[in-house]
Amino acid sequence: MFIKQLYTNCLSEAAYYIESKGEAAIIDPLRDTAAYLELAKERNAVIKYIFETHFHADFVSGHLDLSKQTGAPIVFGPGAQTNFNIHSAKDGEIFSIGELKLEVLHTPGHTLESTCYLLKDPSGKPHALFSGDTLFVGDVGRPDLSSGDMSSEDLASIMYDTIVTKILPLEDQIIVYPAHGPGSSCGKNLGPNTYSSIGEEKKNNYALQPQSREEFIKAVTNGLHEAPRYFAINAKINQDGYDELSLVKEKGMKALSIDEFKKAMQQDCIILDTRHASQFTEGFIPGSIFIGLEGRFAEWAGSILPFDKPFILVTEPGKEEETVIRLSRVGFDKMEGFLAGGFEAWKNAGEKTDLIIDIEADELMMDIPHDPNLLVVDVRRETEFADGHLADAVNLPLDEMTDLVQLAQFEENQNLYVHCAGGYRSVIAASLFKKHGYHNLRNVLGGWAKIKEQEKAKVVKEASVLN
Repeated sequence: MFIKQLYTNCLSEAAYYIESKGEAAIIDPLRDTAAYLELAKERNAVIKYIFETHFHADFVSGHLDLSKQTGAPIVFGPGAQTNFNIHSAKDGEIFSIGELKLEVLHTPGHTLESTCYLLKDPSGKPHALFSGDTLFVGDVGRPDLSSGDMSSEDLASIMYDTIVTKILPLEDQIIVYPAHGPGSSCGKNLGPNTYSSIGEEKKNNYALQPQSREEFIKAVTNGLHEAPRYFAINAKINQDGYDELSLVKEKGMKALSIDEFKKAMQQDCIILDTRHASQFTEGFIPGSIFIGLEGRFAEWAGSILPFDKPFILVTEPGKEEETVIRLSRVGFDKMEGFLAGGFEAWKNAGEKTDLIIDIEADELMMDIPHDPNLLVVDVRRETEFADGHLADAVNLPLDEMTDLVQLAQFEENQNLYVHCAGGYRSVIAASLFKKHGYHNLRNVLGGWAKIKEQEKAKVVKEASVLN
């Protein structure tokens, strides 16, 4: 028996490779399938099945491409309706992988088709639970992502039955392999590890503690952040189907000359700059939106960028393919190419450039008393802001900056000092401000982590939000 977790930090996503006697199965593959194909080839195994735990909302799955590449059937749990061929598994159905057995456990609650897969060793003993978004380390899947008429409370009630009848009866020694780890928006507060055990979750997971249905519903629905706006788009893509990744890469990997790039700019293409934040602030093509590959790139791209407009890319040399693939993972297919030679080629050609002024946290504290037009814009989430922020700061969460009404609240004469927690989100925010005509900007390096250390910082909290 061979099991490998293939974890992608940017999406906090875990896919799984299971193998026995030359037969393999993949659970919850990403759109780029090369890693699974290479692993099977290295181990001289044939991919027999592709299992999906549900219609993923936070990434585009690789089920279709992988099925075309291997001939393996795509297996969903009960109730899954798609626009492509699948094997719709029954609750309790058994699949053989070499000497191993994989049992289908229909576990609705996160979504109606949500399914876990219980792996049994050659002796028939339960070994591991591939729990999808039903059960995480320290958490369960959020119940507010369902389409249709069902409320989050309705789904939470269904989840309660799932936990009581399907999860709690499992033996303590069974390993739990979830679809996501820390940082994922598919739960409220996932623990720090990417796997656990049923026994550990019974002991430490708030959702698995003895409680009434009403108490459970309240516990899993309270404190949910608003789901990123791309979640519904990705779930539909996974249900309806998508273009082959090879076709997306073919378009996205086209090298554009400066003249071709300028022509695309005139056609209202989005200019996406994926270089490091420190490189971007020093100089960029006017009108560019920054989302650096060094952070939670795909998640922020899905939350901020439009899906109906084409993209042209500015990347570090050699990062073009990575950029295209990571955008495709959250459903972006309209990429028209990248700037040949990157920003340096643009600058060396004498084309117009822009920049964002970086300042240290101590400079911010020195400027506050002397500039009546200074406004601190904190782009962290509302709960982060509530837990401590500068007095008189304005909170504009980064994912709300697509709302032009929110941006319209600022005046041209204001000097905006933008910060986040550590310095990544603030550069994204500054690029959006720039794109919408706000140029009196400063980006505070190190963000709140550095600001709160300043002796002169007047820190306040919002108790009403925290409670």
